[in-house]
Amino acid sequence: MGQSTQTSAKGVASTLSTVDILTITVGVVIGVGVFKTPALVAANTSGGTGMLLAWMLGGGVSVVGALCYAELASAYPDAGGDYYYFQRAYGDWVAFVFAWARLVVIQTGSITLIAFVFGDYASELWSLGPFSSSLYAAVAVCGLTGLNVYGVRQGTGVQHGLTLATVGGLILLTITGFFVGPGPEGGMPEVQSASDGGGQFGMAMVFVLLTFGGWNEAAYLSGEAKNPERTMAWGLLGSIGVITGLYLLVNAAYLYGLGLEGMGESEVIAAALMEKAFGDPGAYLLSGLVVAAALSSTNATIFTGARSGYALGRDFELFGFLGEWDESRETPVNALLVQGAIALALVGFGAWTRKGFESMVDYTAPVFWLFFGLAGASLIVLRATDSEVRRPFRVPLYPYVPVAFCAACGYMLWSSLAYTGAGALLGVGVLGAGIAAYLIESGD
Repeated sequence: MGQSTQTSAKGVASTLSTVDILTITVGVVIGVGVFKTPALVAANTSGGTGMLLAWMLGGGVSVVGALCYAELASAYPDAGGDYYYFQRAYGDWVAFVFAWARLVVIQTGSITLIAFVFGDYASELWSLGPFSSSLYAAVAVCGLTGLNVYGVRQGTGVQHGLTLATVGGLILLTITGFFVGPGPEGGMPEVQSASDGGGQFGMAMVFVLLTFGGWNEAAYLSGEAKNPERTMAWGLLGSIGVITGLYLLVNAAYLYGLGLEGMGESEVIAAALMEKAFGDPGAYLLSGLVVAAALSSTNATIFTGARSGYALGRDFELFGFLGEWDESRETPVNALLVQGAIALALVGFGAWTRKGFESMVDYTAPVFWLFFGLAGASLIVLRATDSEVRRPFRVPLYPYVPVAFCAACGYMLWSSLAYTGAGALLGVGVLGAGIAAYLIESGD
């Protein structure tokens, strides 16, 4: 049966600083989306100003969500993150199903998705044959899982390096865009629509918000944060500020170097910009940049994902083996190993379908946005039912801020169901299996 009275993880050390929270969060978010989605955003906006506005709005929506999470994480610091908020707000069954979903759908699917992107670009540098992308993805999952099993300091140390490399690469890409200068269609003034069907701003925001996704992973670090009342708020808001600034700079560089029409017509927008500047060597340089970005996101997602698996095992006997924390290594070893095994199985599934990245997007999106919206709603519930808890950080303009965040999540949930394929049905089906597992756990 559930043990919902626990409020903290026994043996979990407070070792993470604001810089750790910021770099891990930036590493999760700034992965590979910024190398793909700007072209899709440009194709659905009618001018350069509108395109940049979409990215600014994406940062604004993320700030609204981060304000909600800052209050939750500072009031309820716990290694379970969203899982713990659900447990307090809705009870054991929602928390259980969420932790199940993260273990078998959300987090493991995200790890696999990013690992496939790593495999695609690593194969451009050195191909391993017809299954090169899948082989590289499997190596990334196994290697980075092993690194985090070895110890928390090793995991965060590598994350600092990978995040710095990714941010440095994006700055280089930005400088390149302005160095190349406007071509026949380039330049910062308002330009023509990328296509006759341009101006579909709502669709543009779908791609923008997908590219911003992942900052909420910081919540799973609150149980290990030094002085979480201050660390979590600054880490969350600071990371979104860095991410928004980088996205705006990169997209302004794309716009200046290629023009809106050139952006919208490019399948590999960053490669087009680098090739314009440096020829074929630029494409190799870009592949190295994306490899670093994908490794950064994969490592950060593995690091945070195991924390909710640990919380599931800590509170429910059916998965008790996941709830063991290795104090000498300061990490949940069993949860990391199980998470890695599931991600490796999904790599095999992706290799079988020959559509690894697309399959994982379909598999994870609807379930992710469902629980993201429930997290925003949990703030409202806990304000009403748990009013005596000290809240070092309080959301401004309450309740309008969390209501706006929940509305944005609802829109994304609808979009993910409307535009994804059979993989979405599989993800929802696996979610249903979690409900059955809870019934077994509770003995009903």
